[in-house]
Amino acid sequence: MNALKSAVAAIALLVAGPALAEFKLDSRYVDNDGDLIADIPTDPAQLVDPDTLIFAYTPVEDPAVYAEAWKDFLAHMETVTGKRVQFFPVQSNAAQIEAMRAGRLHIAGFNTGSNPLAVACAGFRPFTMMAKGDGSFGYEMEIITFPGSGIETVEDIKGKQLAFTSETSNSGYKAPSAILKADFAMEPGRDFEPVFSGKHDNSILGVANKDYPAASIANSVKARMIERDVVKADQFVTIYTSQTFPTTGYGVAHNLTPELQEKIKEAFRTFKWEGSSLEAEFSKSGEAQFIPITFKEHWDVIRKIDEATGVQYTCQ
Repeated sequence: MNALKSAVAAIALLVAGPALAEFKLDSRYVDNDGDLIADIPTDPAQLVDPDTLIFAYTPVEDPAVYAEAWKDFLAHMETVTGKRVQFFPVQSNAAQIEAMRAGRLHIAGFNTGSNPLAVACAGFRPFTMMAKGDGSFGYEMEIITFPGSGIETVEDIKGKQLAFTSETSNSGYKAPSAILKADFAMEPGRDFEPVFSGKHDNSILGVANKDYPAASIANSVKARMIERDVVKADQFVTIYTSQTFPTTGYGVAHNLTPELQEKIKEAFRTFKWEGSSLEAEFSKSGEAQFIPITFKEHWDVIRKIDEATGVQYTCQ
């Protein structure tokens, strides 16, 4: 938790001043217990108990890689829940949020930045995330360039392009926007040209191939790509590393029956990582277990970044 406290301190100057808008859920959801996530409906007519559960992992890299990575875990979930579980490859954060809001997605891992939007607009109820064996968790936002780019400091980005991923991404847009403004007095459009790659792997490959002079990325994604030999470590120079942020949060749609929600939680809690396809992929960035989290506590720093950068949770 020290890293998260440091991250809060790092953006304190951004959130100081006039009171900012309080985080609120869309009007279709209620939060009577004050935990900032949608309550499970009390009306049985509003609850669903599907025969097939749809699971989606955040759209950061090649979906085929992650369909295989999650194979053993989803088989375990089928055993625990007694349901068929299907992996759904999503192409964007917006599509993932819309799928849950529309009732087509039941279990998901939403990336750090899109987690608050999923909670507010799609009734997402996060309860766990990956952590290292010692219980530590999170990743850092890095601003990277390539050797010989002429960019040696953050200030050298002025007048050049900086690749972001999408506007809902924490490390791919919101955190660097806040940090660049607060610490370097740099703003997109005025001091540099912002471009959007869509995904972290696109930004990382773009820098490796010298298509982008610099990019803001999640270093956990870069670590896994290096381990898979998609890119080489010597193709990058890191010119900025942030404080630690919480990583992808996993949870359920609010209107699954309480009994089913508990079974899904049990599947995450009882999954054995050792020798699994999940371990084979995520050990590349150090993860070794699922730990319990709450949106109210663990996403506090992310909500502050959203407030500081003027993010509005507009639900369609």
